[in-house]
Amino acid sequence: MTKKTRTHADDLRGASRLAVEATRGVTEVVEALHRTIASGPDILGRPLAGPARVVTAVVYGTIKGVTGLVGAGLDAALGQLAPLLGESEPGPERAAVLAALNGVLGDYLAATGNPLAIEMRLCHGGRPLALGRASLGGAIPRGGKILVLVHGSSMNEAQWMRAGHDHGAALASSLGYVPIYVRYNSGLHISSSGRGLSAMLESLVENWPVPVEELSILGHSMGGLVGRSACHLAEESGYRWRASLRSFVCVGSPHHGALLERSGNLLEVLLGVSRYSAPLARLGRLRSAGVTDMRFGNVLDEHWEGHDRFALRRDARRQLELPAGVRCYAIAASLSPGAGGKLRGDGLVGVDSALGRHRDPARSLGFPDGQRWIAFGTGHLDLLSSSEVFETMRGWLAG
Repeated sequence: MTKKTRTHADDLRGASRLAVEATRGVTEVVEALHRTIASGPDILGRPLAGPARVVTAVVYGTIKGVTGLVGAGLDAALGQLAPLLGESEPGPERAAVLAALNGVLGDYLAATGNPLAIEMRLCHGGRPLALGRASLGGAIPRGGKILVLVHGSSMNEAQWMRAGHDHGAALASSLGYVPIYVRYNSGLHISSSGRGLSAMLESLVENWPVPVEELSILGHSMGGLVGRSACHLAEESGYRWRASLRSFVCVGSPHHGALLERSGNLLEVLLGVSRYSAPLARLGRLRSAGVTDMRFGNVLDEHWEGHDRFALRRDARRQLELPAGVRCYAIAASLSPGAGGKLRGDGLVGVDSALGRHRDPARSLGFPDGQRWIAFGTGHLDLLSSSEVFETMRGWLAG
């Protein structure tokens, strides 16, 4: 098992880059607002547009130039100081902040090589695993039942522990699983995370120290979508781990999208209606590819490739079926106290979306009646600590 440490210089370098880039981005928004207002009203043909463009280019160009020089200087200085700053193991607070940052900006962090970008790892006992046979043999208990836990957006593997309860540890104790926790950058496209997970599971199963009896996946929120994507990509690539998959449980997963992202997309479009508010719409484009994938529940490359992910458009996905030959289960949460009337969602995901139901029957995922369940009076994150949710999953997996 590898011991993951962080250098303080990398943390500072990553944060300084992000601060410099944020300053540059805000400057561009202010510059656009200034230019628009200074250009004069449309009814007069915007008579001052030319002079305003010249003035704002000089003023704000200077600001952006100085910001860039400061950023380069900080980066160089921190590189020189790295040996003196030392390194340490990341604490839970730092890990939680990093996970949230990656959820919102993770694709940007990865694309710019920022040290704060999270790399996908498989973890056990709070430590990342090296996936060689000898390393796995010394790091994990000798069991043939593997439970892979995939966290949701803006979270990390340690946050399966909530209110003193961890579904993975509890299912391991009750049913004899070896829990393997996935750490990943939830700001990347879901299909990109699915591809990475699928390849890692192939290495995991290939090098598992004893014969694998069965593999089960438990995904919370976005994690369920990443798991579905991984299954599809395993079939396309002919990965052997897919044949070991027996059960797949999705907990609060937005299979048909999350209302919060749809609302954010609509707000961005409305801001763009007026030329005075249009510069502010750029702020809405800060959200990551992982976030915009949850507008409809994108799980394949084709769901987002060739599209402007910020454009207002209808759901045109080709439906991805549940993995064949696998016992698939879905749990939804509702803030409503019980059945009857129109059910509220869990605060982030609607009940129908979490259960894979769609008003177009052709788009419904088809979880069997006995393999879907609603936790009433429960919020999205409360799914992680609910004893009722645990007992439901334990009964399904034991069966």
